[in-house]
Amino acid sequence: MKIIVGLGNPGIRYAGTRHNIGFSVIDELAEKYNIALDEKKHKAVFGKGLIEGEKVILAMPQTFMNLSGESVRELLDYYRCSTEDVIVIYDDIDLDIGKLRIREKGSAGGHNGMKNIIAHLGSQEFVRIRVGVGEKPKGMDLADYVLSRFAKEDLPLIRESCTKACEAVSVILAENAAAAMNRYNA
Repeated sequence: MKIIVGLGNPGIRYAGTRHNIGFSVIDELAEKYNIALDEKKHKAVFGKGLIEGEKVILAMPQTFMNLSGESVRELLDYYRCSTEDVIVIYDDIDLDIGKLRIREKGSAGGHNGMKNIIAHLGSQEFVRIRVGVGEKPKGMDLADYVLSRFAKEDLPLIRESCTKACEAVSVILAENAAAAMNRYNA
């Protein structure tokens, strides 16, 4: 079983913000693969289903971004999965809007949600899909930027990058992360 986690903040106030791109990808995966996100436990909203013949849990932690590791740890413990069974999807301000970067392991790169997940898992050995949300404008506060919504002209690129992230998840499950990296990395 794979646990696919999209990072974001709960509540309508944060819907559609740059920081919630992980939630957007989970929503698209759920729709594409007919997986109902109808369970609420382990500090997450989640659903179970199949993608590429693999049993999966699609999860959106409800702890707020900076405490996402609490939910991921609970899901791994309850379903007896290892860190190698985790795929985390999240925003990246160092990538242009519409670009993806997939890695099999690595540091948090300054992302507080990822720092918390790494701390709770005690490992950096899990696949991550970073979705570009564009660089923060000079002089703008980082929190204000990641909690802002995309400009109207950026929405087609964002929808395309969410679709590409869903395709990358499929490739990771059907083949492996290296195949997805070769196809989708910016």
